Amino acid sequence: MSAVRIGVGLPTSTPNRRATELTDWAVRAELGPFTSLGVIDRLVYDSLDPLVALTAAAAVTSRLRLVTMVVIGPVRPAALLAKEAASLDALSGGRLTLGVSLGARRDDYDAAGASWGDRGRRLSDQLAAMREIWEGTTIGPRPATLGGPELLVGGGSGPSFARAARYADGYVHGGGPPRAFASAAERARAAWTDADRPGGPALWGQSYTALSDPDAGEAYLRHYYAFTGPFAERIAAGLLTTEKAVREHVAGYAGAGCDELVLLPATSDPAELDRLADALS
Repeated sequence: MSAVRIGVGLPTSTPNRRATELTDWAVRAELGPFTSLGVIDRLVYDSLDPLVALTAAAAVTSRLRLVTMVVIGPVRPAALLAKEAASLDALSGGRLTLGVSLGARRDDYDAAGASWGDRGRRLSDQLAAMREIWEGTTIGPRPATLGGPELLVGGGSGPSFARAARYADGYVHGGGPPRAFASAAERARAAWTDADRPGGPALWGQSYTALSDPDAGEAYLRHYYAFTGPFAERIAAGLLTTEKAVREHVAGYAGAGCDELVLLPATSDPAELDRLADALS
C-alpha cells in the first residue's frame, strides 16, 4: 500500500505474555507482510532481554530483519554489546539492525551500576569502540555484515542527530504522529549533510498498536511510560486501535520519508498479527 517497509514488534514487555509463544509469534510474522521484527529495551521492568529475544526469533526465521528499537547502550560495556551484536548478526546470516540510544530512565542506569551524568559522552565512545571491534580487533566473532551490523542511533537532541551522522548508518525515531517523524527526519538529514556523509541516513520509525484489545493496550502504555508523568496519557492516546488508523498512519509515515516503520504490539494476543496483516493488505 506504500513504499515504506513495515516491521512488527515482538511482545517482550507486554502483560500476560508467554515466553514460550515468542517463537510462534516470530514464525507467524515471517509469513508476511512484515519485513522486520523489532524489540524495545528496559532493564528495570518485567521484560525479556532484547538481544536474547531476537536470538530466539533468529532461530525460527530466515527472511525478517532483526532490529532493536532501541537497546540502551551505556548500561552495557561496549565490548560486551559489540560481541553480542556480532554473534547475533553471525547467527542470523547478517540480519541484525542494531538501534542504540541513551534510554530515559535513571533507574535502569542505577541497576546496571552505570553513571547517568556522562551517558551521552559514553554512548559516543561506545559507538566508536564497537565500530573498531567489528572491523577486526581481537574480540570476535566477526559479524556476517562487513564492518558490523547496520547501526541506528536514536534520540531527539542535537547531539543525538550528530552522533547518528558520525557513527551510524541511520536514525531511529522514538514514535509519535507522522509530523513528529518528519521533523526528526529532516534534522537527521541535515546532520548527515553537516557531517559530509554521502547519501542520506536510513530512517526508521515506530508506533504502538492494539487492534485486538485497545483497552488493555492503553493500560499497558500508561504503566510502561508511567515514569514520564502526564505524558504517558499522550502516548496512550496515540495508540493505533483500528485498521483505518493503521492505514492512515502508515500512509503518513510513507509521506514523511520513513524507510521502515515497526508496529510495536501493546498486547500479547497473537490475534494482533492477523489483524495487522489484514490492515496492511
